[in-house]
Amino acid sequence: MRMARGGFETGGRGSLLARVMLGVLSLLVVGGVVVTFAAFAYGRNAARQAYDQILVGAANDIAGSVNIVAGAPLVNMPVSAFGLLALASEDRITYAVRGAGGALLTGHADAPAAAGEVGPAPVFFDAPLHGDPARFVTVVRRFSERDFSGSVHVTVGQTLRARNEMALGLTRGAVLVMSGIGLVLILGAFLVIRSAMRPLDRMARELSARDPYDLTPMPADGPAEVAVMVGSMNRFMGRLDRQVGAMKHLISDTAHQLRTPVAAIRAQAELALEDDPEHLPQRLDRLVKRTRSLGNLLDQMLARALVIHRADNAPPEPVDLRDVALQVLEGRDHEVLAPEAEVELVIGDRAIMVLGDEISLCEAVKNLLANALRHGQSPVRLGVSRAGDTAEIWVEDAGDGPPPEVLDRIGGRFERSAASKGNSAGLGLSIVRAVAEAFGGRVTLGAGPAGQGFRITLVLPWAGAGGTRDAG
Repeated sequence: MRMARGGFETGGRGSLLARVMLGVLSLLVVGGVVVTFAAFAYGRNAARQAYDQILVGAANDIAGSVNIVAGAPLVNMPVSAFGLLALASEDRITYAVRGAGGALLTGHADAPAAAGEVGPAPVFFDAPLHGDPARFVTVVRRFSERDFSGSVHVTVGQTLRARNEMALGLTRGAVLVMSGIGLVLILGAFLVIRSAMRPLDRMARELSARDPYDLTPMPADGPAEVAVMVGSMNRFMGRLDRQVGAMKHLISDTAHQLRTPVAAIRAQAELALEDDPEHLPQRLDRLVKRTRSLGNLLDQMLARALVIHRADNAPPEPVDLRDVALQVLEGRDHEVLAPEAEVELVIGDRAIMVLGDEISLCEAVKNLLANALRHGQSPVRLGVSRAGDTAEIWVEDAGDGPPPEVLDRIGGRFERSAASKGNSAGLGLSIVRAVAEAFGGRVTLGAGPAGQGFRITLVLPWAGAGGTRDAG
């Protein structure tokens, strides 16, 4: 990711500012085209109405100059009629005054007449005038006198050049005004978008200036959209920080914890080589115990790393704790750890659902059972139950458990109680606590419900019969 002058730039895709501005310009161009057509339609309609009024005025002036003389209509052409039509100096005009039966009284014989019956209102129509498109109007003046009764039709026509020029002039003016407004809008949009991009620029500068190992959260200030993005980035960096922390812990723990067992194994092996055959079985027995202890340590360290990794990467899914208990018991690890121990499974016939990761939960319960087998007394019980809005999976043995002053320290990494046996790595309850914290639960330690034995319980929120977390 690198910074461009106009905002973020990723690879060769261009800046975000350029893409937004291109979108704004596209909208303005489309809007400009629509406004141009609308302005042209408005200008043409305005020109038509204006020049239609001129035609009507000229036709009415001519019709008003018709008089009945000796029983026949006589036209005294008014100068005002042609003065109105002369406003369109570049247009050609024509007129015709027709009496009864369509007889031409004056004007041009080739002037077209309106089709159909003409009422009291003017009738407009379009027709060619010497090969050019033209607009015509016909008005009627009716006479009811002693010596003449009938109608006189007056038709006046004009070509459309002045109308079109007026429509284009109105459109041109509207487009010029809209172009100026568009330029102002583009400049305003650029300033507004550039201002809106500043939080992104600031975030990019802060990220570029950060140390590669600095995964502390970024300040989530700025607009809501930027705050959402920063929040998502902070959550990602938090997961990454936990992963890096787990890796560092694993490396440091491995370096710290393996040094002594490896040195002890080497020393025992060297002594076995140097000792006489009489002491060789004893040396080999110690060597086997050391390797078993080292194997247990490695298993638990890898299990803890697996649990932390899955807690951050595996999405929680509905899990029935009874399936977890059955899977752990069917693995038969207890028969290897303590063949003589009696292990009892206590589950009901109803599902006890939680939201979690089945692999992590199985790993936690394996450690609970192994802890009870190593440090407790037989018989050992593995059970699942529900208490209100919580689901529990627990391991209980017949022993008294550690003393109260030791309970507070149990669960830390590499923390061993006084009763721990030599091959314990001290990571079992640490794994259980990590699983509990990952899925919103907790670990409780204490006496059993009847006040006898020692029980360790992994308590998780109950997810309901359908595998969804209850709102209440």
